Amino acid sequence: MASITQLEYLVAVDKHRHFGKAAAACSVSQPTLSMQLHKLEEEYGVTFFDRTKQPILPNPETIPLIEQAKTILREYGKLKHMTLDSPHEPSGEFKLGIIPTIAPYLLPRFLGPFASAYPKVNLGIREMTTPQIIEALDRDELDAAILATPLDIPTLDERPLYYEPFHVYTSKSHPLSKVKNPTKEDLVGNGIWLLTEGHCLRTQILKLCSARRTSGVFQNVTLESGSMEMLMELIDNGHGYTLLPAMSALKLASDKRSRLKEIKSPIPTREVSLVYRRSQYKQTVLKAISESVKAHLPKEVHLRRSPDLDIIQIK
Repeated sequence: MASITQLEYLVAVDKHRHFGKAAAACSVSQPTLSMQLHKLEEEYGVTFFDRTKQPILPNPETIPLIEQAKTILREYGKLKHMTLDSPHEPSGEFKLGIIPTIAPYLLPRFLGPFASAYPKVNLGIREMTTPQIIEALDRDELDAAILATPLDIPTLDERPLYYEPFHVYTSKSHPLSKVKNPTKEDLVGNGIWLLTEGHCLRTQILKLCSARRTSGVFQNVTLESGSMEMLMELIDNGHGYTLLPAMSALKLASDKRSRLKEIKSPIPTREVSLVYRRSQYKQTVLKAISESVKAHLPKEVHLRRSPDLDIIQIK
């Protein structure tokens, strides 16, 4: 009968695709890990990995076995958590991902109160792009994440936290600067600054402009940036426009607010949710994060979806 330790070694090798890295992650020597994996292979009469490849790869016929091992480890983790967790006091390790266009505006609002209210939760936070988060959730490297939705991924649950309207941020030279309250139809792709690939905010903005002609700010310049601040600096220097989420707009200095335009209803809006695997068992911590976020939101975002908000899809 396979032991939990052997299954942990198997899943670690599948994750790292390298015996040495897997052994280091499990805090054991490589010979020890290799020996235990060999015993597991003898017990089931299979060879889990093709060791001739670099990085090593699972043999196709053993992939269902490896996936089942992951399921067993999740259930074992659930059993351990149930013996330690109190329904009244969240506790334990919790790994949370968050996208860069949300992190600097949301985390400072709720982290302090959360840490004080739930001292037994050891919260580890990683800033990641949406594709990185989806992969990390699938590989059990995160317990949950805060990002823009809907994703419509069958293995994931989405718990909406809030709805955040977009605003136009424009240079004085762009035609939008002369429009008091632009409509969605005014949001042409000409002269727009975008974040680099992998940021869902880029995808959402492109969806708004997809039916209209698009071109860069400069014909001979292509910019790849993951920083909203960089885009705003370019706009401040007289070039182009972009869309800012409401909480980002709140951070603007008073001398920059004249460049901000509220969009007429229905307002392009992003849905922000707490996302986790459907098998996630740390429900008391999930609830605590959700309640803490909602309790510390500014009035400029909405807790409920309303008819005047037009939710922009991710896909």
